[in-house]
Amino acid sequence: MTQSRRFWGVASGMAAGALWGLVFLAPKVAPEASPMMLTAGRYLAYGLIAALLIAPRWRRVTAALDFKAWRALAWLSLAGNIVYFVFLVVSVHFAGVGASALIVGMVPVVVALWGLKDKDSPPLSRVAPPIAVAALAVGLIGWESLSQSGGTSHDGGQTLIGLACALAALLSWSAFAVGNSRWMGRLPDVSPHDWSLLTGVVTGGFALLLAVPAVLTMGVWSGEAWVRFLGVSVGVAVFASIIGNAFWNQASRLLPLTMLGQMIVSETLFAFLYGFLWEGRGPTVIEIVAMILMVISVVWCVRAHRPAAIAAVESEH
Repeated sequence: MTQSRRFWGVASGMAAGALWGLVFLAPKVAPEASPMMLTAGRYLAYGLIAALLIAPRWRRVTAALDFKAWRALAWLSLAGNIVYFVFLVVSVHFAGVGASALIVGMVPVVVALWGLKDKDSPPLSRVAPPIAVAALAVGLIGWESLSQSGGTSHDGGQTLIGLACALAALLSWSAFAVGNSRWMGRLPDVSPHDWSLLTGVVTGGFALLLAVPAVLTMGVWSGEAWVRFLGVSVGVAVFASIIGNAFWNQASRLLPLTMLGQMIVSETLFAFLYGFLWEGRGPTVIEIVAMILMVISVVWCVRAHRPAAIAAVESEH
C-alpha cells in the first residue's frame, strides 16, 4: 500500500510539473500579447472557472474566513499569480524559456533558505553547499544567455532585464509558497482544493482590473492573433491552473513533504523540454551542466531538511 501511494504520488507530481511547464511556452505561442494581456487573459479564465467550481459550496467555505484570511488571499493572489506571471512572461521574452525555467526552478532552494529561522530547520552550514550549487547553476545559465545575445549592448541589456525578471518571479513565487503553506495550516476547515479555487476567484478580480490598461495599450490584432491569445489563455487556465493544481494537491496528500519538494524539479525539466522542442534544437553543454546542477541542488537541499538529517546534526552538537 505504501509503494502504491508513493507511485501514484510521484505520478501526480510529475503530471503537475508537465502541465505547469506549459506556462513557459505561453509567450512564445502568442507573441503579440503583452505581459499584461497574457496575465489578464489567463487569470480571467482561471477566475471564471474557479468561481463556477466553488459556487455550490461558496457560503460554507467562506464562512470559515475572516478579514485577515481575505487579505491573505489578496496578497497571495498577487504574489503567486499576477506579479509572478508578469515577471515570467517578460523573462521568457527577453531571456528565453531555458534561462527562465532554470531560475524559477530554484524555488525549493529559496523556500528552504527562507525557512531557516523556523522551528526544526537545519543549520546554515547544512544548506549552504546546495545553495552554492544553485548559485553556480544560475550563474552558468546567465553567462550562456548573455553569450547567445550576440555581444551587442542592446541584446545584452535585454537579456539582463530578462534574467532580472526571472529572479523577481522566483522571489515572488517563493513568497507565495511560504505564505500559502502557512495560511493553509491556519485554516484546517478549508480544503487545499477550495483554498486554491478561492485564490483563483480573487486572482480573477485582480485580472479584471488589469484587463483595462492591457486592452487600452494593445495594438491592432488580426483574427489569427486573437484565436492564439484566447487559446493560450483558456488552455493555460484549464491545464496549468485547474488540472495542474489538482494533480499537485493529490501529490500533496500521497507524498511526504521531503519527496514533494523534489517533484517541483519536474516543472523545470518539462519547461526545458518544451522550450527545446519549440526552438527545434537540443540543449547546449552549459545548459545540460546547469540542469544537472539544479537537480543536485534541489534534491540536496530537500534532503538536508529531512527530520532524520536535522536530528543527526543536532546530536553532533
